[in-house]
Amino acid sequence: MAKEFILPDIGEGIVECEVVEWLVAVGDEVKEDQPICDVMTDKALVQIPAVHDGVITTLHYAKGEIAKVHEPLFAMEVAGVESVNDSPTNNTQDNVDSATHFEDFILPDIGEGIVECEIVEWLVAQGDEIKEDQAVCDVMTDKALVQIPAKYDGVVEKLYYQKGEIAQVHSPLFQMRLAGDSGGTSNQSVTSQTPTENIKTAAEPVKTQLAANGKAIASPAVRRLAKERDLDINLVPGSGKNGRVYKEDIARFVSGNTEQAPVNTSDDKVDTQTDIVNKSVEIIGNSTRVEPIRGMKAAMAKQMVASVSTIPHFTFSDEIDLTDIIALRKDLKEQYAKDGIKLTMMPFFIKALSLAIKAFPIVNSQVNDACTELTYFDDHNIGMAVDSKLGLLVPNIKQCQNKSIVDVAQEVTRLTNAAREGRVSPNDLKGGTISISNIGAIGGTTATPIINKPEVAIVALGKLQHLPRFDEQGNVVSRSIMQVSWSGDHRVIDGGTIARFNNLWKAYLENPAKMMMAMS
Repeated sequence: MAKEFILPDIGEGIVECEVVEWLVAVGDEVKEDQPICDVMTDKALVQIPAVHDGVITTLHYAKGEIAKVHEPLFAMEVAGVESVNDSPTNNTQDNVDSATHFEDFILPDIGEGIVECEIVEWLVAQGDEIKEDQAVCDVMTDKALVQIPAKYDGVVEKLYYQKGEIAQVHSPLFQMRLAGDSGGTSNQSVTSQTPTENIKTAAEPVKTQLAANGKAIASPAVRRLAKERDLDINLVPGSGKNGRVYKEDIARFVSGNTEQAPVNTSDDKVDTQTDIVNKSVEIIGNSTRVEPIRGMKAAMAKQMVASVSTIPHFTFSDEIDLTDIIALRKDLKEQYAKDGIKLTMMPFFIKALSLAIKAFPIVNSQVNDACTELTYFDDHNIGMAVDSKLGLLVPNIKQCQNKSIVDVAQEVTRLTNAAREGRVSPNDLKGGTISISNIGAIGGTTATPIINKPEVAIVALGKLQHLPRFDEQGNVVSRSIMQVSWSGDHRVIDGGTIARFNNLWKAYLENPAKMMMAMS
């Protein structure tokens, strides 16, 4: 059965590439991962590998021609798979249309440097009819939660991974029967499959069920986990379809809770040879558990270690009287709310920071690893740390120097909402030049923030407090005070520089009229 190889995303923003050299010819037998051709993008020379064993049947472009991303690059007969026309009929005696076409969806590049991701949730099930651009699943990278859409109309034939498993970029994620093909079914597809299991209806009670060979239905990773726990997997009640045993079932069994979990109504995926992390939850005794550090938590861990081990941090603290700017914000809040604009204090902090950067461009710079060059940035891409449900994210607002406070407010709202759902785009996460951490929104007055490498400065905002202060006449009055804590890269910034920079930022926040004049 001839299968088209769809040219995947080969770089952020890349929509086409030039075929530099074909490394195979029509009729050649190739192996999985064997290089097929070299293509040139506007950024690099990229080698395209085969994703199956088979024989090349068609090369859709000649050397020197321009190939389009997401369009067929070449076609091949997949090894071990017969033509649908020649496949024997199965016991269900479905009439398979000769035009039936199955296609694997190849997981594309979903972020710079991303090679794998975790399946967070399947939004479809086997047999579902889906439309082009319909969301198929949520996957977690080490940077964000990404939603994967369908490229065509069709019917979902197979899900290659289960929820919680790790999918590899440039490998099949799911398979679908393209729209317009026969509704008949066949065990034949463009990738190898395990024999179809008997389907149990939802009305039947779920019990531990063994396959024909007397073994429990489970993936290799689950069997490995059971072996490590010294368990007979055939004794573990499975919560999946047909009694399939999942890692959670083993954890439940070890902890002594043998009550049947709710039936997993999504269709089981075919076991793959991918080496999945085999300890998603490890139970030790009755009370301790060990979980793998994945996704954004793992990325944050690596980023923080890199920052503190390579950047000599120093901290500078001060307090800012926000009484006047809080009053200004209160006067403006209702007016802008009518236009759907949420005016918090953060846009004022960000805009004042951008104004101060104009006088101190060194805090908007980055140093190379060898500390021999300093790059100054004209754009003030100010990041704000957001405590999302998936971990710490630091999206940044681009070109704050060109934005009004209202413009900044709209971006703050957009990025905060996206970050809290873990759905920030890669472009919003990269290119930051300086960061703000609003730890005071949770609690606490001071902190020692870790610099978001390769930036050279970060400020942590403490909680707002109403504290007694002396006015110009010596009277004790209540003022709205916030503590701020700066961390700077001492290779680039000294104490005097951060103090003077902070004083200017503080002056803008304590005197809103001065800030408005600086914006004109």
